[in-house]
Amino acid sequence: MRLRSLLFAPADAPRKVEKAVASGADAVILDLEDSVAPAAKAAARTEAAAALRARPGTLIVRINPRGTAPYLDDLAAIVPAHPAAILLPKCTAPADLLMLSGQIDVLEAASGVPAGAVGVLLLATETADSLKDMDYAGVSPRLRALCFGAEDLSADLGITPRRSDGSLAAPVAAARDRLLIAAAAAGVAAIDTPFPDPRDPAGLQAETAAAAADGFSGKLCIHPGQLEAVTAAFTPSPERVAWAHEVVRLLDGSGAGVAVLDGRMIDIAHLKLARRVLATAPDEAGDRS
Repeated sequence: MRLRSLLFAPADAPRKVEKAVASGADAVILDLEDSVAPAAKAAARTEAAAALRARPGTLIVRINPRGTAPYLDDLAAIVPAHPAAILLPKCTAPADLLMLSGQIDVLEAASGVPAGAVGVLLLATETADSLKDMDYAGVSPRLRALCFGAEDLSADLGITPRRSDGSLAAPVAAARDRLLIAAAAAGVAAIDTPFPDPRDPAGLQAETAAAAADGFSGKLCIHPGQLEAVTAAFTPSPERVAWAHEVVRLLDGSGAGVAVLDGRMIDIAHLKLARRVLATAPDEAGDRS
């Protein structure tokens, strides 16, 4: 599963879920958290489990945060239905990931889901407290991506996330930088925050292009109309893919530490970058999930 475009759909809205599945998004996230009213949580959980059983191993589910009343009920209903991954919101530390991973271990074993089949994505910057410890490297092999959440973080800080020119407020931008570094250190994808206004395609395109240039692998989406621009931004051009293939040809397994390509020296750092490019290229075998 590539993680360029990830589209949210309220789990208690079956028609929206069906539209999301047919939208062409790389991943569909069935939401049990923000888009579901407290009184509808149980019904949403039932709907999500049914959707998963119809498409085992293909959908992501955003559960409610650890420490809330619905958290364990969400896990008990969702993991046996075999999601591709669990998205944990408001993750505050690596301990949250470790606890979640262990709980999934138990539920997989009890329900016959193949061991290790359920991945984990973390919304890792939604609170000020979450920024204290972002060392997720080696915590769990289930970890697939760290996701940047600007809106909840700004609410926690008591500020608006974006200035009038569209740029991020300083502490939100600092959290974004930290997430990129944490994801690279953990060897997983970094996923950018949703763009909040589906009626502003120019703003979406500008923010998405900046995210791709800064090293994000994909972006969370809140509307199907955002998918085309987001997917395009995180798909390398044919020229970039050709460059990556040539770097791999020159350095991978050749025993050489350096080579020359188009008059420029390339080395192992370029080989690492080339592999990342090929992992997101069309029709490549690389899997970002």
